[in-house]
Amino acid sequence: MRKLVYYIASTLDGFIAGPDGADPTGPQGFWPIAPDYVQHLAATYPETLPAAAREALGITSEGTHFDTVLEGRKSYEIGLAAGVPDAYPHLRHLVFSRTLTEVPAPAVELVADDPAAKVRELKREDGKDIWLLGGAQLAGALYPEIDRLIVKLSPLTIGDGIPLFSRTAAFDPRLWQLTDHTTLESGVLFLTYHRAPSSEVQG
Repeated sequence: MRKLVYYIASTLDGFIAGPDGADPTGPQGFWPIAPDYVQHLAATYPETLPAAAREALGITSEGTHFDTVLEGRKSYEIGLAAGVPDAYPHLRHLVFSRTLTEVPAPAVELVADDPAAKVRELKREDGKDIWLLGGAQLAGALYPEIDRLIVKLSPLTIGDGIPLFSRTAAFDPRLWQLTDHTTLESGVLFLTYHRAPSSEVQG
């Protein structure tokens, strides 16, 4: 069965963006992108690079991890504001929103239904794993369905911002097993965790 993988960049203090939710890696962003970070993504997770970056780097590989990407409305609208209606045309792209009625990219699937139910449906289909891009609101709604975490941990703190999971997520302690890690010279860590067989924390 396909797995839902929350593959996300995080600061040391657990934030994925600043308080305003804007793209922290954009032209006005605060999140530095080191060359070895880009090189590692291109070599290991090429399908997670947006189309413009793939074209600039000459990447044509489909990648081996994901064939589907999920994101929430706020995350999607960051791309729209930058004039990018579909940053991942090489992947099946689903956007979850109960307020959007249409999207300008025909290949992007708009989903207004329960995210967890939709993910359970996707898991039963054939294919590679499913990449949960974010943001925090969608990640919080899908918290019980996440099978694997891949955290791109940056040597950066910001003090306040958008956390890995929305604060509206239910309190539900879970254990995770570290199954792989990569350390880059820039200080970025790629940490892969699988949900522990017994996902509940024993008191």
